[in-house]
Amino acid sequence: MSQSEFAAARHAPAQNKPMATYGKRRIFAGAFAVGLTILAPLPALAQHAPPWDFAELSAKLLPTVVNISARSKPAETKKEAQDAPQAPSGSPFEEFFKEFMERNGQGEQAQRRGVSVGSGFVIDAEKGYVVTNNHVIVGEDPNSPPADEIKVTLQNEKTFSAKVVGRDVLADVAVLKIDPSPALVAVTWGDSNAARVGEWVLAIGEPFALSGTVSAGIISARNRDIGGRYDNYIQTDASINKGNSGGPLFNMKGEVIGITSLIYSPSGGSIGLGFAHPSVEVRPIIAQLIQSGKAKRGWLGVSIQNVDQDIADSLGLKEAAGALVSSVQPKSPAAAAGIQANDVILTFDGKDVPDSRHLPRMVVETPIDHEVPIKVWRDGKEVGKNIKIAEMPESKVLASADNGLNEKEGAPKKDGESVTQLGLGLAAITAESRQRFQLGDDVSGVLVTSVAPDSPAAEKQLTPGDVLLEVNQQEVKSPKDVVAKVDAARKANKKSVLLLVQGQGGDTRFYALPVDAKSKG
Repeated sequence: MSQSEFAAARHAPAQNKPMATYGKRRIFAGAFAVGLTILAPLPALAQHAPPWDFAELSAKLLPTVVNISARSKPAETKKEAQDAPQAPSGSPFEEFFKEFMERNGQGEQAQRRGVSVGSGFVIDAEKGYVVTNNHVIVGEDPNSPPADEIKVTLQNEKTFSAKVVGRDVLADVAVLKIDPSPALVAVTWGDSNAARVGEWVLAIGEPFALSGTVSAGIISARNRDIGGRYDNYIQTDASINKGNSGGPLFNMKGEVIGITSLIYSPSGGSIGLGFAHPSVEVRPIIAQLIQSGKAKRGWLGVSIQNVDQDIADSLGLKEAAGALVSSVQPKSPAAAAGIQANDVILTFDGKDVPDSRHLPRMVVETPIDHEVPIKVWRDGKEVGKNIKIAEMPESKVLASADNGLNEKEGAPKKDGESVTQLGLGLAAITAESRQRFQLGDDVSGVLVTSVAPDSPAAEKQLTPGDVLLEVNQQEVKSPKDVVAKVDAARKANKKSVLLLVQGQGGDTRFYALPVDAKSKG
């Protein structure tokens, strides 16, 4: 599983709970809805109407879907519940499937072997390749080793032992291999890019370990971003429950257009919000896993953030678009190409970059060693660059840290000169403040000692312990430097100033704060 309650929904294989737990669930709505349709047919719309039943298509597709069961040996020690990672604050999926983040009990129960049940489907009958979600075979921690024992069971109840060919954490996909058998039936891949909102789809899987369960619905939305760095989900209202993870999402041609991986459900059952990884994105990854056991992704080597209107105004951009580079990693493709912090990446390989969410996907989908042209906004004008894309190092962490230090606990004593500007209390960095906030000896700038409530700085979530490195792309060493540059911006009738801030986790990020004409330094 992923390291958050949000990701727990993504990691939703059915567990070895008593079936009585789910005995109260009812499945009547589908049949009732069909009955209503029969009572009021619309001949004029017949060519767009759903089929009267999905029996023929289901009979054809059911043999391609398998049950995946994964068993792991009990851990030697048991972590406390408070050690569990938390979902990003404010995520709409913060409450997903909390029971999946609960541990398997205390004492005697901790000695049991962990069992996870999910779904999968055959992609190559001759070679015995089966696809499922990575979280189905690893459990809570997506980076942990696969389960000790993995079994694949066909619809005819024939069971095979499986070995892991390769798996990818970011795409949450794994490829298994079983012995080829005449009983294996492979799926046909479809083009998820051709799928349209409103089209009918079928989801087949093993919800709550009930094998061969078919549910129908429509594509509710596409290109859903629900908090992950590379999210691009297909959303469907087809009934998807715990245990459907890793199963296929079919179009009406019987082609796989997605892998069901995630549901949103505070109650634990389907409420019509299911999500699937698109086939066009997972197929290249699956091919790489079969070929080399791992996925290879393009890498640029920059930290980026969105350009809001305040930042756009401070940089002289006409519109809030592109991806603002907050830092460049040494010896990265971006560094070799001369990309700098403060650059705004406007286009990549001839395509517009609408925001920072789109750029990572554009980069990872670019072939390794491919040279691409980009345009950046620098010093008030467009600058062209060429970047040779490298392979993403396996060790790269894709999330920033947040120490959660609050003002009352972390505010240092006021050392040296202190001023209030932009809703910020500022001070020079001292030996005591370095120790208090764990600032490295190489960190220089101006320390944030307080943040005024209800100020723009508070809205941007600046906190005591942050360090101002630059104001309007110029280095600052003291509070007086900050005041001088803010005053200069005010005199030049600038709407805002652009701050480069190092957070308490060591990451750097830009913030645009409006210049208040009534402020006093």
